[in-house]
This record gives sequence, structure tokens and C-alpha cells, in this order.
Amino acid sequence: MEKTNINAKTGKPKSSGRGGARPNSGRKKGGANNITIEVLLQELKNKSNGESYEGMLVEDFLQARNNSDTNLTLKYHNLILNKVMNSLAKIEVTDSTDAVEAKQAAFAQALAKLTGINPDTK
Repeated sequence: MEKTNINAKTGKPKSSGRGGARPNSGRKKGGANNITIEVLLQELKNKSNGESYEGMLVEDFLQARNNSDTNLTLKYHNLILNKVMNSLAKIEVTDSTDAVEAKQAAFAQALAKLTGINPDTK
């Protein structure tokens, strides 16, 4: 009598030893203590006699400029400008009352066309 290897979960025959789940394989579970940016910045501040990360960044930038290190200075420019421009590039849109009413009327008309309900009936 020939023995057939059957997978207990799927009910299908097992393959010839290649592929499939193996004990202790796959991604390991993450650690319980996750490192956060806030924790890193606080630890950096503690170890640098209370100086903030931003302060150290500015000091390092000025040191690169004073040492005429063009490549490092450009990297600092890019780093700082990317951060600053992202926070400065906010667009605030304010509409007047007339504009809001015009948009409401246009929306009501479009909705009426879609649903066949007259927007003037209440």
C-alpha cells in the first residue's frame, strides 16, 4: 500500500518537499517597544545639553558654510528648503458669500439633472 502525503489544511497532496510553509519561516513579529521620532528627538536633546535638533542643524549648516564645503552646504540647503517649502506652500482659499451661493446653486442644478428633482420645490 502506497502512502500519500496529504496537507492537513488544504486536503491536497503535498509537493515533493519544495515550497510551502516551513516551521519558523516568514517575517518575525515586530518588537513591542517601537522607536518614535519624538523619543529620538528627546534623547538627542538630553544628550546635547538641551540643544534642539533644529539648533544643531543650523550650527552644522553654518559650520559647512564657514569651512567652504560647497557640497555639504548644498545638501543642507536642499534639506532645509525641502522642509521649509513644504510648510510654506499652503494655499488658503476663501470664497465670498456670493461665490458660495453660486456654487450651491450650480450643485443643486447638477443634482436636479441627475435625480430629476426640482431644486426649487421644498
